[in-house]
Amino acid sequence: MNNKPKVAIFASGSGSNFQVIMDASRAGDLHADIVAVVTDKPHAFVVDRATAAGVSVVAFSPKDFSSKVDYETAILQELQQLEVEWLVLAGYMRLIGETILDAFPHKIVNIHPSLLPSFPGKDAIGQAMEHGVKITGVTVHYVDAGMDTGEILSQQAVEVINGDPKKTEQRIHAVEHELYTKTLQQLWRPTGSGS
Repeated sequence: MNNKPKVAIFASGSGSNFQVIMDASRAGDLHADIVAVVTDKPHAFVVDRATAAGVSVVAFSPKDFSSKVDYETAILQELQQLEVEWLVLAGYMRLIGETILDAFPHKIVNIHPSLLPSFPGKDAIGQAMEHGVKITGVTVHYVDAGMDTGEILSQQAVEVINGDPKKTEQRIHAVEHELYTKTLQQLWRPTGSGS
């Protein structure tokens, strides 16, 4: 039997992507052991989801630390205790700094609601609507020191619903939930596995 990679999911909000990834892992559709949720918002709904799933929660508020290095060092200590091997960003609204980047080289993955390199950063859906594009999408990529600049692992186009950012966002979330799990499974598929 192959050892499943130990994964921490970073999230700042409701944790819908966490839930999908967790469910896929528990159903055996994703070869991973989700051992922690890391959040910069201790009262985010993702904490409730993680607690209900029996997953460790690492919740630190950045404002309680004198620097980003101190904040990330505190997170890193928790991750090392849990023997985490991969980090999955799922709606984590902070740039990862070099303290964590250096500890997990090529082992941090993010999902972004646009076809990168178009519309990086915050409010990608709003940016797409503002530019009047007909097609936007979803990108899964490795995290590097830049803002949504890491190597692209997968992308899927999503048609923009003109003048309706809410419906467009719903479409994007539906694609995110499917594409993220599929891409992570390709990354972590046990060697020698046929499918």
